[in-house]
Amino acid sequence: MAYGIVHHFPGGTKEQYEASIATVHPSDGGLPEGQIFHAAGPSADGWVIVAIHDSQESWERFRDEKLTGLSDVGGGFPTEPQETTFTVQNGEAALPPEWTEHDVSDPGIT
Repeated sequence: MAYGIVHHFPGGTKEQYEASIATVHPSDGGLPEGQIFHAAGPSADGWVIVAIHDSQESWERFRDEKLTGLSDVGGGFPTEPQETTFTVQNGEAALPPEWTEHDVSDPGIT
């Protein structure tokens, strides 16, 4: 069953996000193994990342192999996130057409 993760980084910035993603996501621009959705953007007080993995096991493997110690990455988020996890009971998507033409991390996409 799909598994969702929400990370909130109080005080986090786009630059910190980009430095972190450059370390943990594949260099070809794809998603890590087992991750089926990723969205991120600024919040009122920092930065939020939402990821959906194909299973809780996939998430735990990614977390343990890629995210552990990530706060040590130069330029990345300096602290661990506030984390909320959930089992996905329903998932629907209607992505805006412009997402097919741009990287979803593009700040011009709302």
